[in-house]
Amino acid sequence: MARVVVDVMPKPEILDPQGQAVAGALGRLGFSGVAAVRQGKHFELEVDDDVDDEVLAEIAEGFLANPVIEQWTVRRLDS
Repeated sequence: MARVVVDVMPKPEILDPQGQAVAGALGRLGFSGVAAVRQGKHFELEVDDDVDDEVLAEIAEGFLANPVIEQWTVRRLDS
């Protein structure tokens, strides 16, 4: 089995109200030095070793992310 990580983030041109809320809360809680926050999703999949990168890309783009407003990356973790 292989471990695969898919990270999904809003595209840079898309507003991120959740990230903005977190950034504001950090300041109110006394944490300084954080200029901006972007909030996304992190998925960890365990897949058969023969599942190729093309299939993983189809899963990411077709099911885990909304390609209109989100970008995604897929990476395999070393076993």
